Amino acid sequence: MVGRRPQPQIRTRLLDACTDHALAHGLPDRLEPFVSATGTSARMLLYHFGTRDALLRAVLEQARERQLDLFTDVLRARPGEPYATTLFRAWRTISGADGQPYLRMFGRTPETPVHERWPGFARQATTDWLQPLSDGLATLERPGLATLVLAGIRGLLLDLAATGDRDRVDRAFADLVGLLDPPTERRSGGDTLAGCRHDVHLADGA
Repeated sequence: MVGRRPQPQIRTRLLDACTDHALAHGLPDRLEPFVSATGTSARMLLYHFGTRDALLRAVLEQARERQLDLFTDVLRARPGEPYATTLFRAWRTISGADGQPYLRMFGRTPETPVHERWPGFARQATTDWLQPLSDGLATLERPGLATLVLAGIRGLLLDLAATGDRDRVDRAFADLVGLLDPPTERRSGGDTLAGCRHDVHLADGA
């Protein structure tokens, strides 16, 4: 292949296809699934990415970028919307069909292959979500609860994965969000939280 230069647009197309496959079917430990997904050859994949490990790392990085775009968007505060409503909507996305491919790939425990290929990922996977949560909770004057809310979300995701008990876990998440209501609103009967839950259920078609 004398004189051939790497073509970024081809590399991008191949990486998109490999990432789509990995999110749908899991990260493979060999090139053949990626060969089938891209319709190219192992030789061409290695030409564009250098090694199998470099391709796998590129797939992980792109999948993480997609996850960050999705999860950060659903966690951001929206003008005129109570942040409790935002959190309910985010929970439905993160724990539902849109979020599951990322939860499967990046795992809920540090034993997944991602942590072997991406040193420091466990820490990054935690700190990435603290800022958007803190910014959102600041609208409730409770930015310091970001760590607690994140720990609650992660724990509930583990519970849901282990038990599949959606109703119970959703109720637990509602209880967690209920703790964010200002004390005066909790004393008044929790109308703010109830309204948020009702609004999100309507938006979800429930």
